[in-house]
Amino acid sequence: MRKLLVAFSIACLALSGCGVEKKDQPDLTQYVKPNIGTAHSRWFFYTPASLPFGMAKLAPSTDGHYGNKWGWEAVGYDERHTSIEGFANFHEFQIGGVVFAPSVGKLQTQPGILENPDGGYRSRFDRKDEFATSGYYSVLLKDYNVKAELTATQRVGFHKYTFPESKESNVIFDIGHRQGESGAVVDAQVKLTDDGRIEGYVTTKPEYVKKYQEDAVVTMYFSAIPDKAPASYGTFIDSTYTADQKEVKGIGAGMYLTYETEANEAITIKVGLSYTSIDNARLNLEAEAKDLTFDQAKEKALGTWNDYLGRIVVETTNEEDKIKFYTGLYHALLGRGLANDVNGAYPKNDGSVGQIELNADGKPKHNHYNTDAIWGGYWNLTQLWALAYPEYYADWVQSQLLVYKDAGWLGDGIATSKYVSGVGTNFTGLAIAAAYNIGIRDFDAELAYQAARKNELEYEGRIAGAGKMDVGAFVKRGYAPYMVSKPGQEELTTEGSPFGTSHTLEYSFSAYAVAQFAKAMGKTDDYEQLMKLSKGWKEVYDPSVKFMRPKNEKGEFIKDFDPTAPWVGFQEGNAWQYTFYVPHDAEELVETLGKDEFNNRLDSIFTISQKDIFGGGTNIDAFAGLKGLYNHGNQPNLHISWLFNFAGRPDLTQKWVRAICDEFYGVEGIHGYGYGQDEDQGQLGAWYVMSSIGLFDVKGLTSPDPAFQIGSPLFDKVTIKLPENIRKGEFVIETINNSKQNTYIQSATLNGKEDNSLRLPYATLVKGGLLKLQMGAEPKK
Repeated sequence: MRKLLVAFSIACLALSGCGVEKKDQPDLTQYVKPNIGTAHSRWFFYTPASLPFGMAKLAPSTDGHYGNKWGWEAVGYDERHTSIEGFANFHEFQIGGVVFAPSVGKLQTQPGILENPDGGYRSRFDRKDEFATSGYYSVLLKDYNVKAELTATQRVGFHKYTFPESKESNVIFDIGHRQGESGAVVDAQVKLTDDGRIEGYVTTKPEYVKKYQEDAVVTMYFSAIPDKAPASYGTFIDSTYTADQKEVKGIGAGMYLTYETEANEAITIKVGLSYTSIDNARLNLEAEAKDLTFDQAKEKALGTWNDYLGRIVVETTNEEDKIKFYTGLYHALLGRGLANDVNGAYPKNDGSVGQIELNADGKPKHNHYNTDAIWGGYWNLTQLWALAYPEYYADWVQSQLLVYKDAGWLGDGIATSKYVSGVGTNFTGLAIAAAYNIGIRDFDAELAYQAARKNELEYEGRIAGAGKMDVGAFVKRGYAPYMVSKPGQEELTTEGSPFGTSHTLEYSFSAYAVAQFAKAMGKTDDYEQLMKLSKGWKEVYDPSVKFMRPKNEKGEFIKDFDPTAPWVGFQEGNAWQYTFYVPHDAEELVETLGKDEFNNRLDSIFTISQKDIFGGGTNIDAFAGLKGLYNHGNQPNLHISWLFNFAGRPDLTQKWVRAICDEFYGVEGIHGYGYGQDEDQGQLGAWYVMSSIGLFDVKGLTSPDPAFQIGSPLFDKVTIKLPENIRKGEFVIETINNSKQNTYIQSATLNGKEDNSLRLPYATLVKGGLLKLQMGAEPKK
């Protein structure tokens, strides 16, 4: 029978992004292809119906209810799957839930499995019947002949389901089941109110929250308004449903509405979302979407995305490069979404509700965000924010400081302000220091410095959620010892760590960054201590083998050293990869290894790694490249191709960065960001954006004179539109005689003057100007 039935928020992100597309503005959403790289992708990766940095992130799910044992596995939407189980409204790191699903015919209240679509309310679909871009999604659910469409405002999701003629057209509200990275459901409730709203909440215990803040939970609230009253309704717990019941509570709880529909009749549902209360979910809906139709919301979403994507306009005849660029930029603007309501209410670390200070117009002075760890983000995300989205960077800093004020420590990753430290390090202080360093200072600088200093130097009473649990050993010894721990306790040990060597390198870098902050704030003693610690990388460099090498608590290098072995002293990497992890002292690292040795080794690494597509080859696995010499699919490697600039061979940076852009990145579902590599909330997309326009800073904008190193742009022209309310004008990069063969810079002029330093100071860029690059087929001698 069934087979026959056959959406930047700073006051609307403080910009013009709430309007529809401008007539003189190109439609850049046509180049955004969210399905690229969706094979083996993370829960938060695929959310087409959303706005930049929004709370409402709607998407189809193919296996979202399967759960996530460790909290990081690929689950949600996969290019290789052929059936859809529903449409979830929340998609963040460690956060997911509130699923809506249409069906026709006999009611089923569980999603079923991929191998047996008929065993639940899921439906088969064809790729030819699916469309996705930034801000809008649609698909035909073949088993029901229902067209599903999704879009969003910042905090409101829009669902539009177009049904066939039927007396059994259902909308299922699956609330009480685990979704994506959310962790197990602790409680759920859903009810049909007298005024026709479907409202409720779901409380979950994500795996990373459980690890770093054992007693904490994450709660998601919603208030939905269908535009038509149902013919009948009921509730369910798992597969057991009760007709005519308006409310149900407990794990597995849900509700269904059944309609009598005419052919091609559309039912639209607006759903306000919140992390604080049902009342605030209602308020968010009222403020953002009270009188908004689906089509109006869609038009505004596309317009907002065009505004944000249009901050960087690239020109080229190579459409594939354009697709890679704008899809990468989309992912970079997608992650780390809103966590506060329109009235400034936000979820506090202790589970209570906090209040962000309001401005004279009664709007929050800044916003609060959920965020994955910033591990590696200084080589992609923060540079992109600094370049084109500085108002978001300022908001992100204030958001992190909220958690610091509430709970006493900076969090690396946060889910509704709960600590989700990820890999157990914490680079938030570095990112805050970099923001201050480049003049983004719309926050309490003294408080920010206090937080960053504490993150680098203090260990007494340090809580697990703050990460860097072995920082005390680093401060006392100058390095973090390699120490074997019990399984599952790797990030929680205090006197050392199984990842002590990579921690030493990372803490050295962040100490350097915060040292510059200390100097700017006049904290001389702190500056000297932090600068001394920034040389910690020398403690774990073994000149006899010319590798970074694990050192135990006795100060001895470990025996039986294998530089290709991951996890032995190094987090998600090995000595081949981490030996180059000295970004703040790149010049001294070159001198230590010797310039010829440095260049020859690094060039050979890329020559060999190219055979494996600069990562895990064609293995669909986020960790496939951990044993390799270079692994672009993971954070520790992302600056390495730019290091030739510090060793007198910028031509090799130009060569290999271009090769990575062309070969590691693809435009298919399986080959998108490598093959099933770990695209952590836009990091790999942001790396492509920065590298493809030829701007990158190995030092993450932390040095006293922050500057981008200049590489080989893929594009004929790049126009960076500097936000008018913050800066004036635009910065343009033009290439002459550029092509896939002419990849080497022959000469450069900056604002009409010859400048072959291949260095663009940040302070120069933000004033606007013109960089011209003459390209050629052979390296410039």
